[in-house]
Amino acid sequence: MKYRIGSFVVLGLATVVLLAAESAKRAITHEDLWLMSRVGAPVPSPDGKWAVFSVTQPAYEAKDTSADLWLVPLDGSAPARQLTQTKASESGAVWSPDATRVAFSSKRDGDEVAQIYVLDVLRGGEAERVTSLSTGARAPQWSPDGQQILFVSEVFPGAADDEANKQAAKAVKNRKYNARVYEGFPIKYWDRWLDGKQAHLFVQEAKAGAKARDLLAGTKLAALRGFGGTEGETGETLPATWMPDGKGAVFVARTTRDRAAYAPTPTQLFAVALSGGEPTQLTDGPDSFDDPVFQPDGKGLLVGHRAGGDGKTYHHQRMVAYPWPFDGKRRVALTEKLDLSVVKFVASADSRTVFFTAEAGDRTKLFSVPMTGGAVKAWDVPKDGCVSGLARGGAVLVANVDSAARPPEVARLDVAAGSYQVLTHFNDAKVAQLDLPAVERFQFTSAKGRPIANLLVKPAGFGAKEKYPLLVVMHGGPAPQFKDTWGLRWNYHLLAAPGYVLVLTNYSGSSGYTEAFGQAIQLDPLKTPGDEINQGADEAIRRYAFIDGSRQAAAGASYGGHLANWMEATTTRYKCLIAHAGLVTHATQWSTSDSIYHREVGNGGPVWEQNPVWREQSPTSYVGNHAKGTGWVTPMLVTVGEQDFRVPLNNSLENWTYLQRLQVPSKLITFPEENHWILRGENSRFWFGEVHAWLAKYLQ
Repeated sequence: MKYRIGSFVVLGLATVVLLAAESAKRAITHEDLWLMSRVGAPVPSPDGKWAVFSVTQPAYEAKDTSADLWLVPLDGSAPARQLTQTKASESGAVWSPDATRVAFSSKRDGDEVAQIYVLDVLRGGEAERVTSLSTGARAPQWSPDGQQILFVSEVFPGAADDEANKQAAKAVKNRKYNARVYEGFPIKYWDRWLDGKQAHLFVQEAKAGAKARDLLAGTKLAALRGFGGTEGETGETLPATWMPDGKGAVFVARTTRDRAAYAPTPTQLFAVALSGGEPTQLTDGPDSFDDPVFQPDGKGLLVGHRAGGDGKTYHHQRMVAYPWPFDGKRRVALTEKLDLSVVKFVASADSRTVFFTAEAGDRTKLFSVPMTGGAVKAWDVPKDGCVSGLARGGAVLVANVDSAARPPEVARLDVAAGSYQVLTHFNDAKVAQLDLPAVERFQFTSAKGRPIANLLVKPAGFGAKEKYPLLVVMHGGPAPQFKDTWGLRWNYHLLAAPGYVLVLTNYSGSSGYTEAFGQAIQLDPLKTPGDEINQGADEAIRRYAFIDGSRQAAAGASYGGHLANWMEATTTRYKCLIAHAGLVTHATQWSTSDSIYHREVGNGGPVWEQNPVWREQSPTSYVGNHAKGTGWVTPMLVTVGEQDFRVPLNNSLENWTYLQRLQVPSKLITFPEENHWILRGENSRFWFGEVHAWLAKYLQ
């Protein structure tokens, strides 16, 4: 009896300690969120023994932020250790075939532009700079024999060599006028004006002092008016991979970029020989291709594929395989029967299987399919959250794993055992202090009969008997979706921290579902998504007694900002609204954004034809609702980055003008240094503070 009583006492004390620890947890603050380490995607060594990855140690002052490469053993035998310790960050890290060296791009002391560096991981020491192009170098790829490096540099059109690029740059610098001149589309992207340079592929011996050769200089392909690569947030690139024999490369480019104002501009596959000569175009037509990678046995080429030419605004990315040497007639559609969009893929070491991640509802999950095609298999590894940055080294799969309550860390995936091992723990101690409730899920059938999935987020310190205001958050895109994933710009738990319940509705147009669901908003860009969001709020209020339906607010950015403006125009259910980077008139967004043609396709024709969609789904078409008290009366916070070229500043200024003219309580905040996102620490802290203050004013 004494033993049993003693055991009960011990267990009881343990329970008390655990409960005390749980109760000691607190709500997340902006400082918690912003100052957490940011762990990048792992790059495993070819022998499967190591993974290199970047870690950013953020600060509120940009000059105090650091980003370096780290190394972790994939067997979990030791903690990660730091490889680099410089002020400059590193990007595009990639292992040499013998797993001894890592190449990466960085702009270090003395560099005017980023260059390729090589670090001997086994011997240690300082990284050696191997390129010295005046136009810079990035996205390195080792040749199969480890003797050469393929990389990308943006050069002046027609420049035959680096000396010609230097002369062209000097001419620009020395001209007495300051003007941008264009004769065709596109002219800008994301947050920068395009300067006329082109992304070219270069190759060089992997040693300092070697001469780099431009594989596209003087080619008819590069001379095409519509030649270009794929645009990213940091510049133009040409996704490329070495041919198995090391005698050339396969890369992605487009030849119709100059038609972007009035037609689709699909990306195609090309092959170029190291010996020189004109690149060979491997694919043609309306479909787009991306991310080429060869099977380890060299007998096949895996490629991302999006259909085109059918007038639809959205298509899943599928995965296809071509035999090598290339034969376009023998293409195998590996994921045609999986009605989900593929994110990233890798071939198994024996070239018999392809592992890939795909958006599946509110998660990004791991799947596999035989290399020859067949049934797709889903792997619940892990069973919650999301998998990103999938890669393979030897027979080992690695990735980042995260959830809404867990920042990304590097993990080894064991699909056979149905398990995974987290290899890094940069934020464990910080997360342990925080009350981050797991997301909950509910679904309803919309008024149009569509199944609509939703996430629900409770605030820290949640009490089931309490009543909480409802904050409806609307995702951007429209193609992405709300996922069970960690976020920085619209972190669920930070938004909920003051005491709000969040409802996150994956409305029609969200991409984690069927392709037809993603296409459903063509000719219906705002009304049905808006209706479904309101129906999601109604369903949550009906289901959950702790939601106070008399206190509702809604907020969104980008496409979510469009929807916030739609709510302003068409309903009075919300006590206040928040719109970041949102359009208010379709015509003005079409005419000022960096990307325009897909908006015509989505709205059913050119803006001057003024079909009903352009008018009937523009928030400004409903200004008359103000007089009737049915719209344009809700207090609104409007925010925008002045360097945003995706949803330019004029859209928010137009919105602000209407709000002020109608005397709607409103506040406008513009960020002179920010683009489509608020990326600077102090700006982000200020923005979250303003959001919470606006919500408190009308909900608390």
